[in-house]
Parts: sequence; structure tokens; C-alpha cells
Amino acid sequence: MTRIPPVHALSAFEAAARHGSFALAASELCITPSALSHRIRLLEDMVGERLFLREGRSLGLTDFGRRYLDVVRQALRTLTEFPIVQRELRDDSRVKVTLPPTFARYLFVPRLADFMRLHPQVNVELYLSVPLYDLSLSECDIEVRFGAGNYPDLVSEKVFEEPAFAVASPAYLAGIAPLRAPADLKQASLIRSALEPWQPWFEAAGLDWPEPTSGVRVDDLGLLLELIKHGHGVGLTREHFAREMLERGKVVRLFDIELESPPHAYYMVYEEHTAKRPEVALLIEWMRGALGKARRD
Repeated sequence: MTRIPPVHALSAFEAAARHGSFALAASELCITPSALSHRIRLLEDMVGERLFLREGRSLGLTDFGRRYLDVVRQALRTLTEFPIVQRELRDDSRVKVTLPPTFARYLFVPRLADFMRLHPQVNVELYLSVPLYDLSLSECDIEVRFGAGNYPDLVSEKVFEEPAFAVASPAYLAGIAPLRAPADLKQASLIRSALEPWQPWFEAAGLDWPEPTSGVRVDDLGLLLELIKHGHGVGLTREHFAREMLERGKVVRLFDIELESPPHAYYMVYEEHTAKRPEVALLIEWMRGALGKARRD
């Protein structure tokens, strides 16, 4: 009897061929590179042919691999587009969600118990992604992305946005000249992040300054706050993330200026056909309500 290759192996092959990289394909599928290599080897063993050729650091398809890729893509497309009647929730229904670390820590996890209380039959699996870098929808069902919201061929809903404002630790402020006006920041160390760029805030403050090019740089909003708290300089943050540190006096807000619409916000991203699964639809609807309420809190 002819053995049919498993779909997860075919998906691994298609992703690796599309990216030209095992590492990028593994990131898209929410698995490790070694797991992806195992799936590729499994598929090669089943078809009896090599699919990839390595030339230095580049990854290319063999002649057989190119021909097979066309077949695999057609098969996956057929499976994806085939209409399936809406099914009822099972006791083991699962939803995989990919989240940025700071969003997960401060906004999603504290509210998740409410969803689990309402829908105990749904098993939620959480994965972390790096904002602005992990930009391919993975094997996960829903992603929350921190960015500009332009994600072609995907459903994208803005779920959370807050003004950005400047903060610093009392210890850091005690060691520098007083910061009485935004222009005084020229004597301060500015903590940089692609997630919270300074230039839009400068513009809101009436400063014709370019984006800083020196100083500590970090690409995680939670780590950005930790650097501010430990006195590495002045940084930009948002209310829900800094609230506890502000209340405890670990950081203090500077000036009365805030950037009402920062360039980046949180978006819920998913494929349209995925939302037809009952458990996924439940979590999407809950996230809309829970995060909408968080904005008003």
C-alpha cells in the first residue's frame, strides 16, 4: 500500500522551499529547526529522493524538489480551500496563540482566566514572538502583532493602542541636570527601541530632532521598562505597561506630552478560514471584548 506523506511534513517542505531557509521556516511553523529538519528527512525517506541541496549558506531545491513542490502546493491549496461544515466544539478543542512577550505578560495572561471560566473545554496554547521580526503567520491560529497593521492577505484587527510618554527612574534623574522641558533631553541618555521610536514623540513635543543613533537599544517593551527602572536613561512607554512601576515610584513620568497615536499598535491577525473553527471564533470574540475593556480601564 502506498504511504501518504503526513501534512506536517509537506507543510515543512513548502515553508522551507518558500523561505529558502530552515530557520525561517521553523519560526513560521512554531517549531525548532531540528524538528523541521526531521520532518524534511521523513518526507525525503518517504519519496525516496533528496529535496534540497546546500551550497555554502544557501539552500536550493533539487530538480525533483522543484517538481514535487508544485504538486505539494497544489495539494495544500486544495485542502485549505475545501469547504468544511462548521463543527461543534469538542472537549479537546485547541487554539494556538502567538503573542509578543510584554503584551502577553501585562494584557493577555491577567485576563485569560475569564475566557477559561467561560469556555473550559477550549485548550489555549501560548507562544511568544519577537515584534517586528516574526512576521509570518505560523501554525498558530491567532497572532497578536505589534506593528503598523499592514499584513496583506490576512485579517488584521487593531485590538489595543495607548499614548506613549517619557519616563525615567528617580535615581537617574537625581544624577543629571533637571529636565524641565523636552529640549532638556539633549543632556539625557535616551533608551532606543524600534518598537517605541523617539522621532514621532519629538515632533509632538515641538522638537525638530532626528531619531537617536547612540545609547542603549532594546527590542522588547518589558526589557525597555527594566532598563528605565534601573537608571539607564529616559525611555518611552505606555500606561498599562508602566502602571505598577509608576504607582510604586520606580519610574516617574516626564513632562505633560504624550504621543496620542504612536506608529505601532497591537493587532490581532489570523487567516479568514481559521476563524470559522468554533473554538477560534470564541477566542477572537473574547479578545475583542476583553482588550476593548482594557483600553477603557
